[in-house]
Amino acid sequence: MITKELGITTPEGEMPTWIYHPTHDGPSPVVLYLMDAPSIRPALHQMAARLASAGYYVMLPYLFYRGGPFREFGASDEDMHQRREFMDQVNPTNILGDIDALLAVAASDDAAGDGKVGAVGFCMSGGLVISAARALPDRVAAVASIHGAWLVKDTDDSPHKGLDSVQAEIYFGWADNDATAPPEDVPIMEQALQAAGVSYTLDFITTAVHGYAPPGSDRYDEAASELHWERVHSLMRRHLR
Repeated sequence: MITKELGITTPEGEMPTWIYHPTHDGPSPVVLYLMDAPSIRPALHQMAARLASAGYYVMLPYLFYRGGPFREFGASDEDMHQRREFMDQVNPTNILGDIDALLAVAASDDAAGDGKVGAVGFCMSGGLVISAARALPDRVAAVASIHGAWLVKDTDDSPHKGLDSVQAEIYFGWADNDATAPPEDVPIMEQALQAAGVSYTLDFITTAVHGYAPPGSDRYDEAASELHWERVHSLMRRHLR
């Protein structure tokens, strides 16, 4: 496994990014791996490496770079408050500049494939990967939103709106009893997907809570997390391999 850390220049600053890809048999298809609200931590590094080991060029960017240098966040009130401020600085519009910068770096690396790409987002990034599929329909072929947050909003940039351009297949791992994505939003999202003719799969998970996928917290649920791995591998294999 090859692991490297880069500072990628975007329209808004320098974005720390970790890249994982196999040592052999490249070039490998690119997968954008977008962090959740607790930021990049050992669990996400482990998950990015696990995906890369299956034959992908995985890019894990620090999306809070607009708020300052890289940092991990704890559970203190101060950390929670600042983290919320940083989350508000990432939106469906400016994430597209980040993605353009990531794909430009991948295009310059012989280890990265130049074909269709995938995107996996957790929590706050569950909607951002849908934005990527909406904005880059000719490039983004496979998207996974894992316990995605705020997928149905009243704003024009809500992830459930404007899906007519999407060509990617989308997987949703949707946790029950999730304040950021309540059950009543499921039929709204599904109606929008069906109206736009988007191919999708949605697992409504009643046995786990928001945050079930990354290990290392009290929200981690092994069965639900392994289900997300099966779905992500199947999705990427069908569209990128």
